[in-house]
Amino acid sequence: MSLDVFSDDVLMTKFCAGDAQAFELLYARHERPLYRYVRRVLGTALEAQVDEVFQDTWMKLVDNRANWREREDASFKTWLFMLAHHRAVDVLRKGGREVSTDHGWQDNAWLDDEAESPWQLWPASSVDEPEQQAFWRKAGQKLLDCLDGLPALQRAAFLLHHEDGLGLDEMTRVLDAEFETVKSRLRYALSKLRACMGAYLPPAVK
Repeated sequence: MSLDVFSDDVLMTKFCAGDAQAFELLYARHERPLYRYVRRVLGTALEAQVDEVFQDTWMKLVDNRANWREREDASFKTWLFMLAHHRAVDVLRKGGREVSTDHGWQDNAWLDDEAESPWQLWPASSVDEPEQQAFWRKAGQKLLDCLDGLPALQRAAFLLHHEDGLGLDEMTRVLDAEFETVKSRLRYALSKLRACMGAYLPPAVK
């Protein structure tokens, strides 16, 4: 039977039992999203450290494979991203980057989640219209620019939820933070991104 049919958790169990092919498949499944997460959390200022953090994460996984089930409520993916996040935070701190965003927040600084955001008025993406293709390429680059301007922990919350598909409960484990703290970081990140994207790319005139 091909190993492709097995879940991440089963593959990790097999790797712990000595199956090197199981590890190779886990690496292939998660290489691109993990690298993307590390690169975007570190931001452009620390892009030279991305490869190091990425490789250190996998080495940490290999070295600690016997203990990976200590947190029985965490899936393999959650555990993997937790290792990467902790290593990235270490690098951010050593690089003199601010990683604490949990104090001094003002509720009235947030945009209303139900309010119409600027990007809700942008054109629908279409592969058939060159103008819209150009618009969304520009929008994608501007989103990356806006992400780079967020505090690291807010950026991490946005990436985990909107790019990597983690729920809030999983995010609390990756970020090692309380549920309400993670929820606040995510909401604040979304508010800042909406404002930033709206300033960069005003709604298209119909």
